[in-house]
Amino acid sequence: MSVTSSPNDRTLTTRGKDRRDALMAFATTQFAEKGFHPTAVSEIVDGVGVGKGVFYWYFSSKDELLLNILRDALRDLRRNQNRAIRGADDPIQCLELGIRSTLTWSIEHPEVIRLVMFAWTEEQFAKDMRRGRRIVISDTARHISRAMDAGLIEQGDARVMATAVRGVSDELARQFAISGDLLDDSVIETAVRFCLRGVVGDSTRTPT
Repeated sequence: MSVTSSPNDRTLTTRGKDRRDALMAFATTQFAEKGFHPTAVSEIVDGVGVGKGVFYWYFSSKDELLLNILRDALRDLRRNQNRAIRGADDPIQCLELGIRSTLTWSIEHPEVIRLVMFAWTEEQFAKDMRRGRRIVISDTARHISRAMDAGLIEQGDARVMATAVRGVSDELARQFAISGDLLDDSVIETAVRFCLRGVVGDSTRTPT
């Protein structure tokens, strides 16, 4: 039995990657502004200036396009977090830098946050969303566990604490995406201190 390779299995040239990225960027804006279901593939290809055949060379469906947008966004978020904590050894400092990076990234990508909110309501995307949440919570829990092992904070359930931290940053991102208001530095500072105080608790360690 022959196996047909999916579009995602193909190795893209630089030009091909640029065209794929253009489709994803335009679709992200359209989905965020008009909604996923009302946006047709024909509108996306017309906006980029290519034919439908080009679209289906890269994506088997509109659903797969959105999944690729969401997966790329998660990779980009984690790359930004990793850059933010590079060179930092202190686990609490890593946690702080990670929270700041997450909120800053959310400010810069409100359209993606709106797509994330939508994807949680659709069963065909929910599995990927749950997987993404597990990944980001595990990233945060790792720093909290390191802080516990170093005696910087009291022992506890690192995953529960990480879930609470993610909940704060996720809710702020959602509110920003809904209202269109800017998350300014004072909001980020408040969120960071709130999360760190919750993690550090009554420890003698003072959050920066």
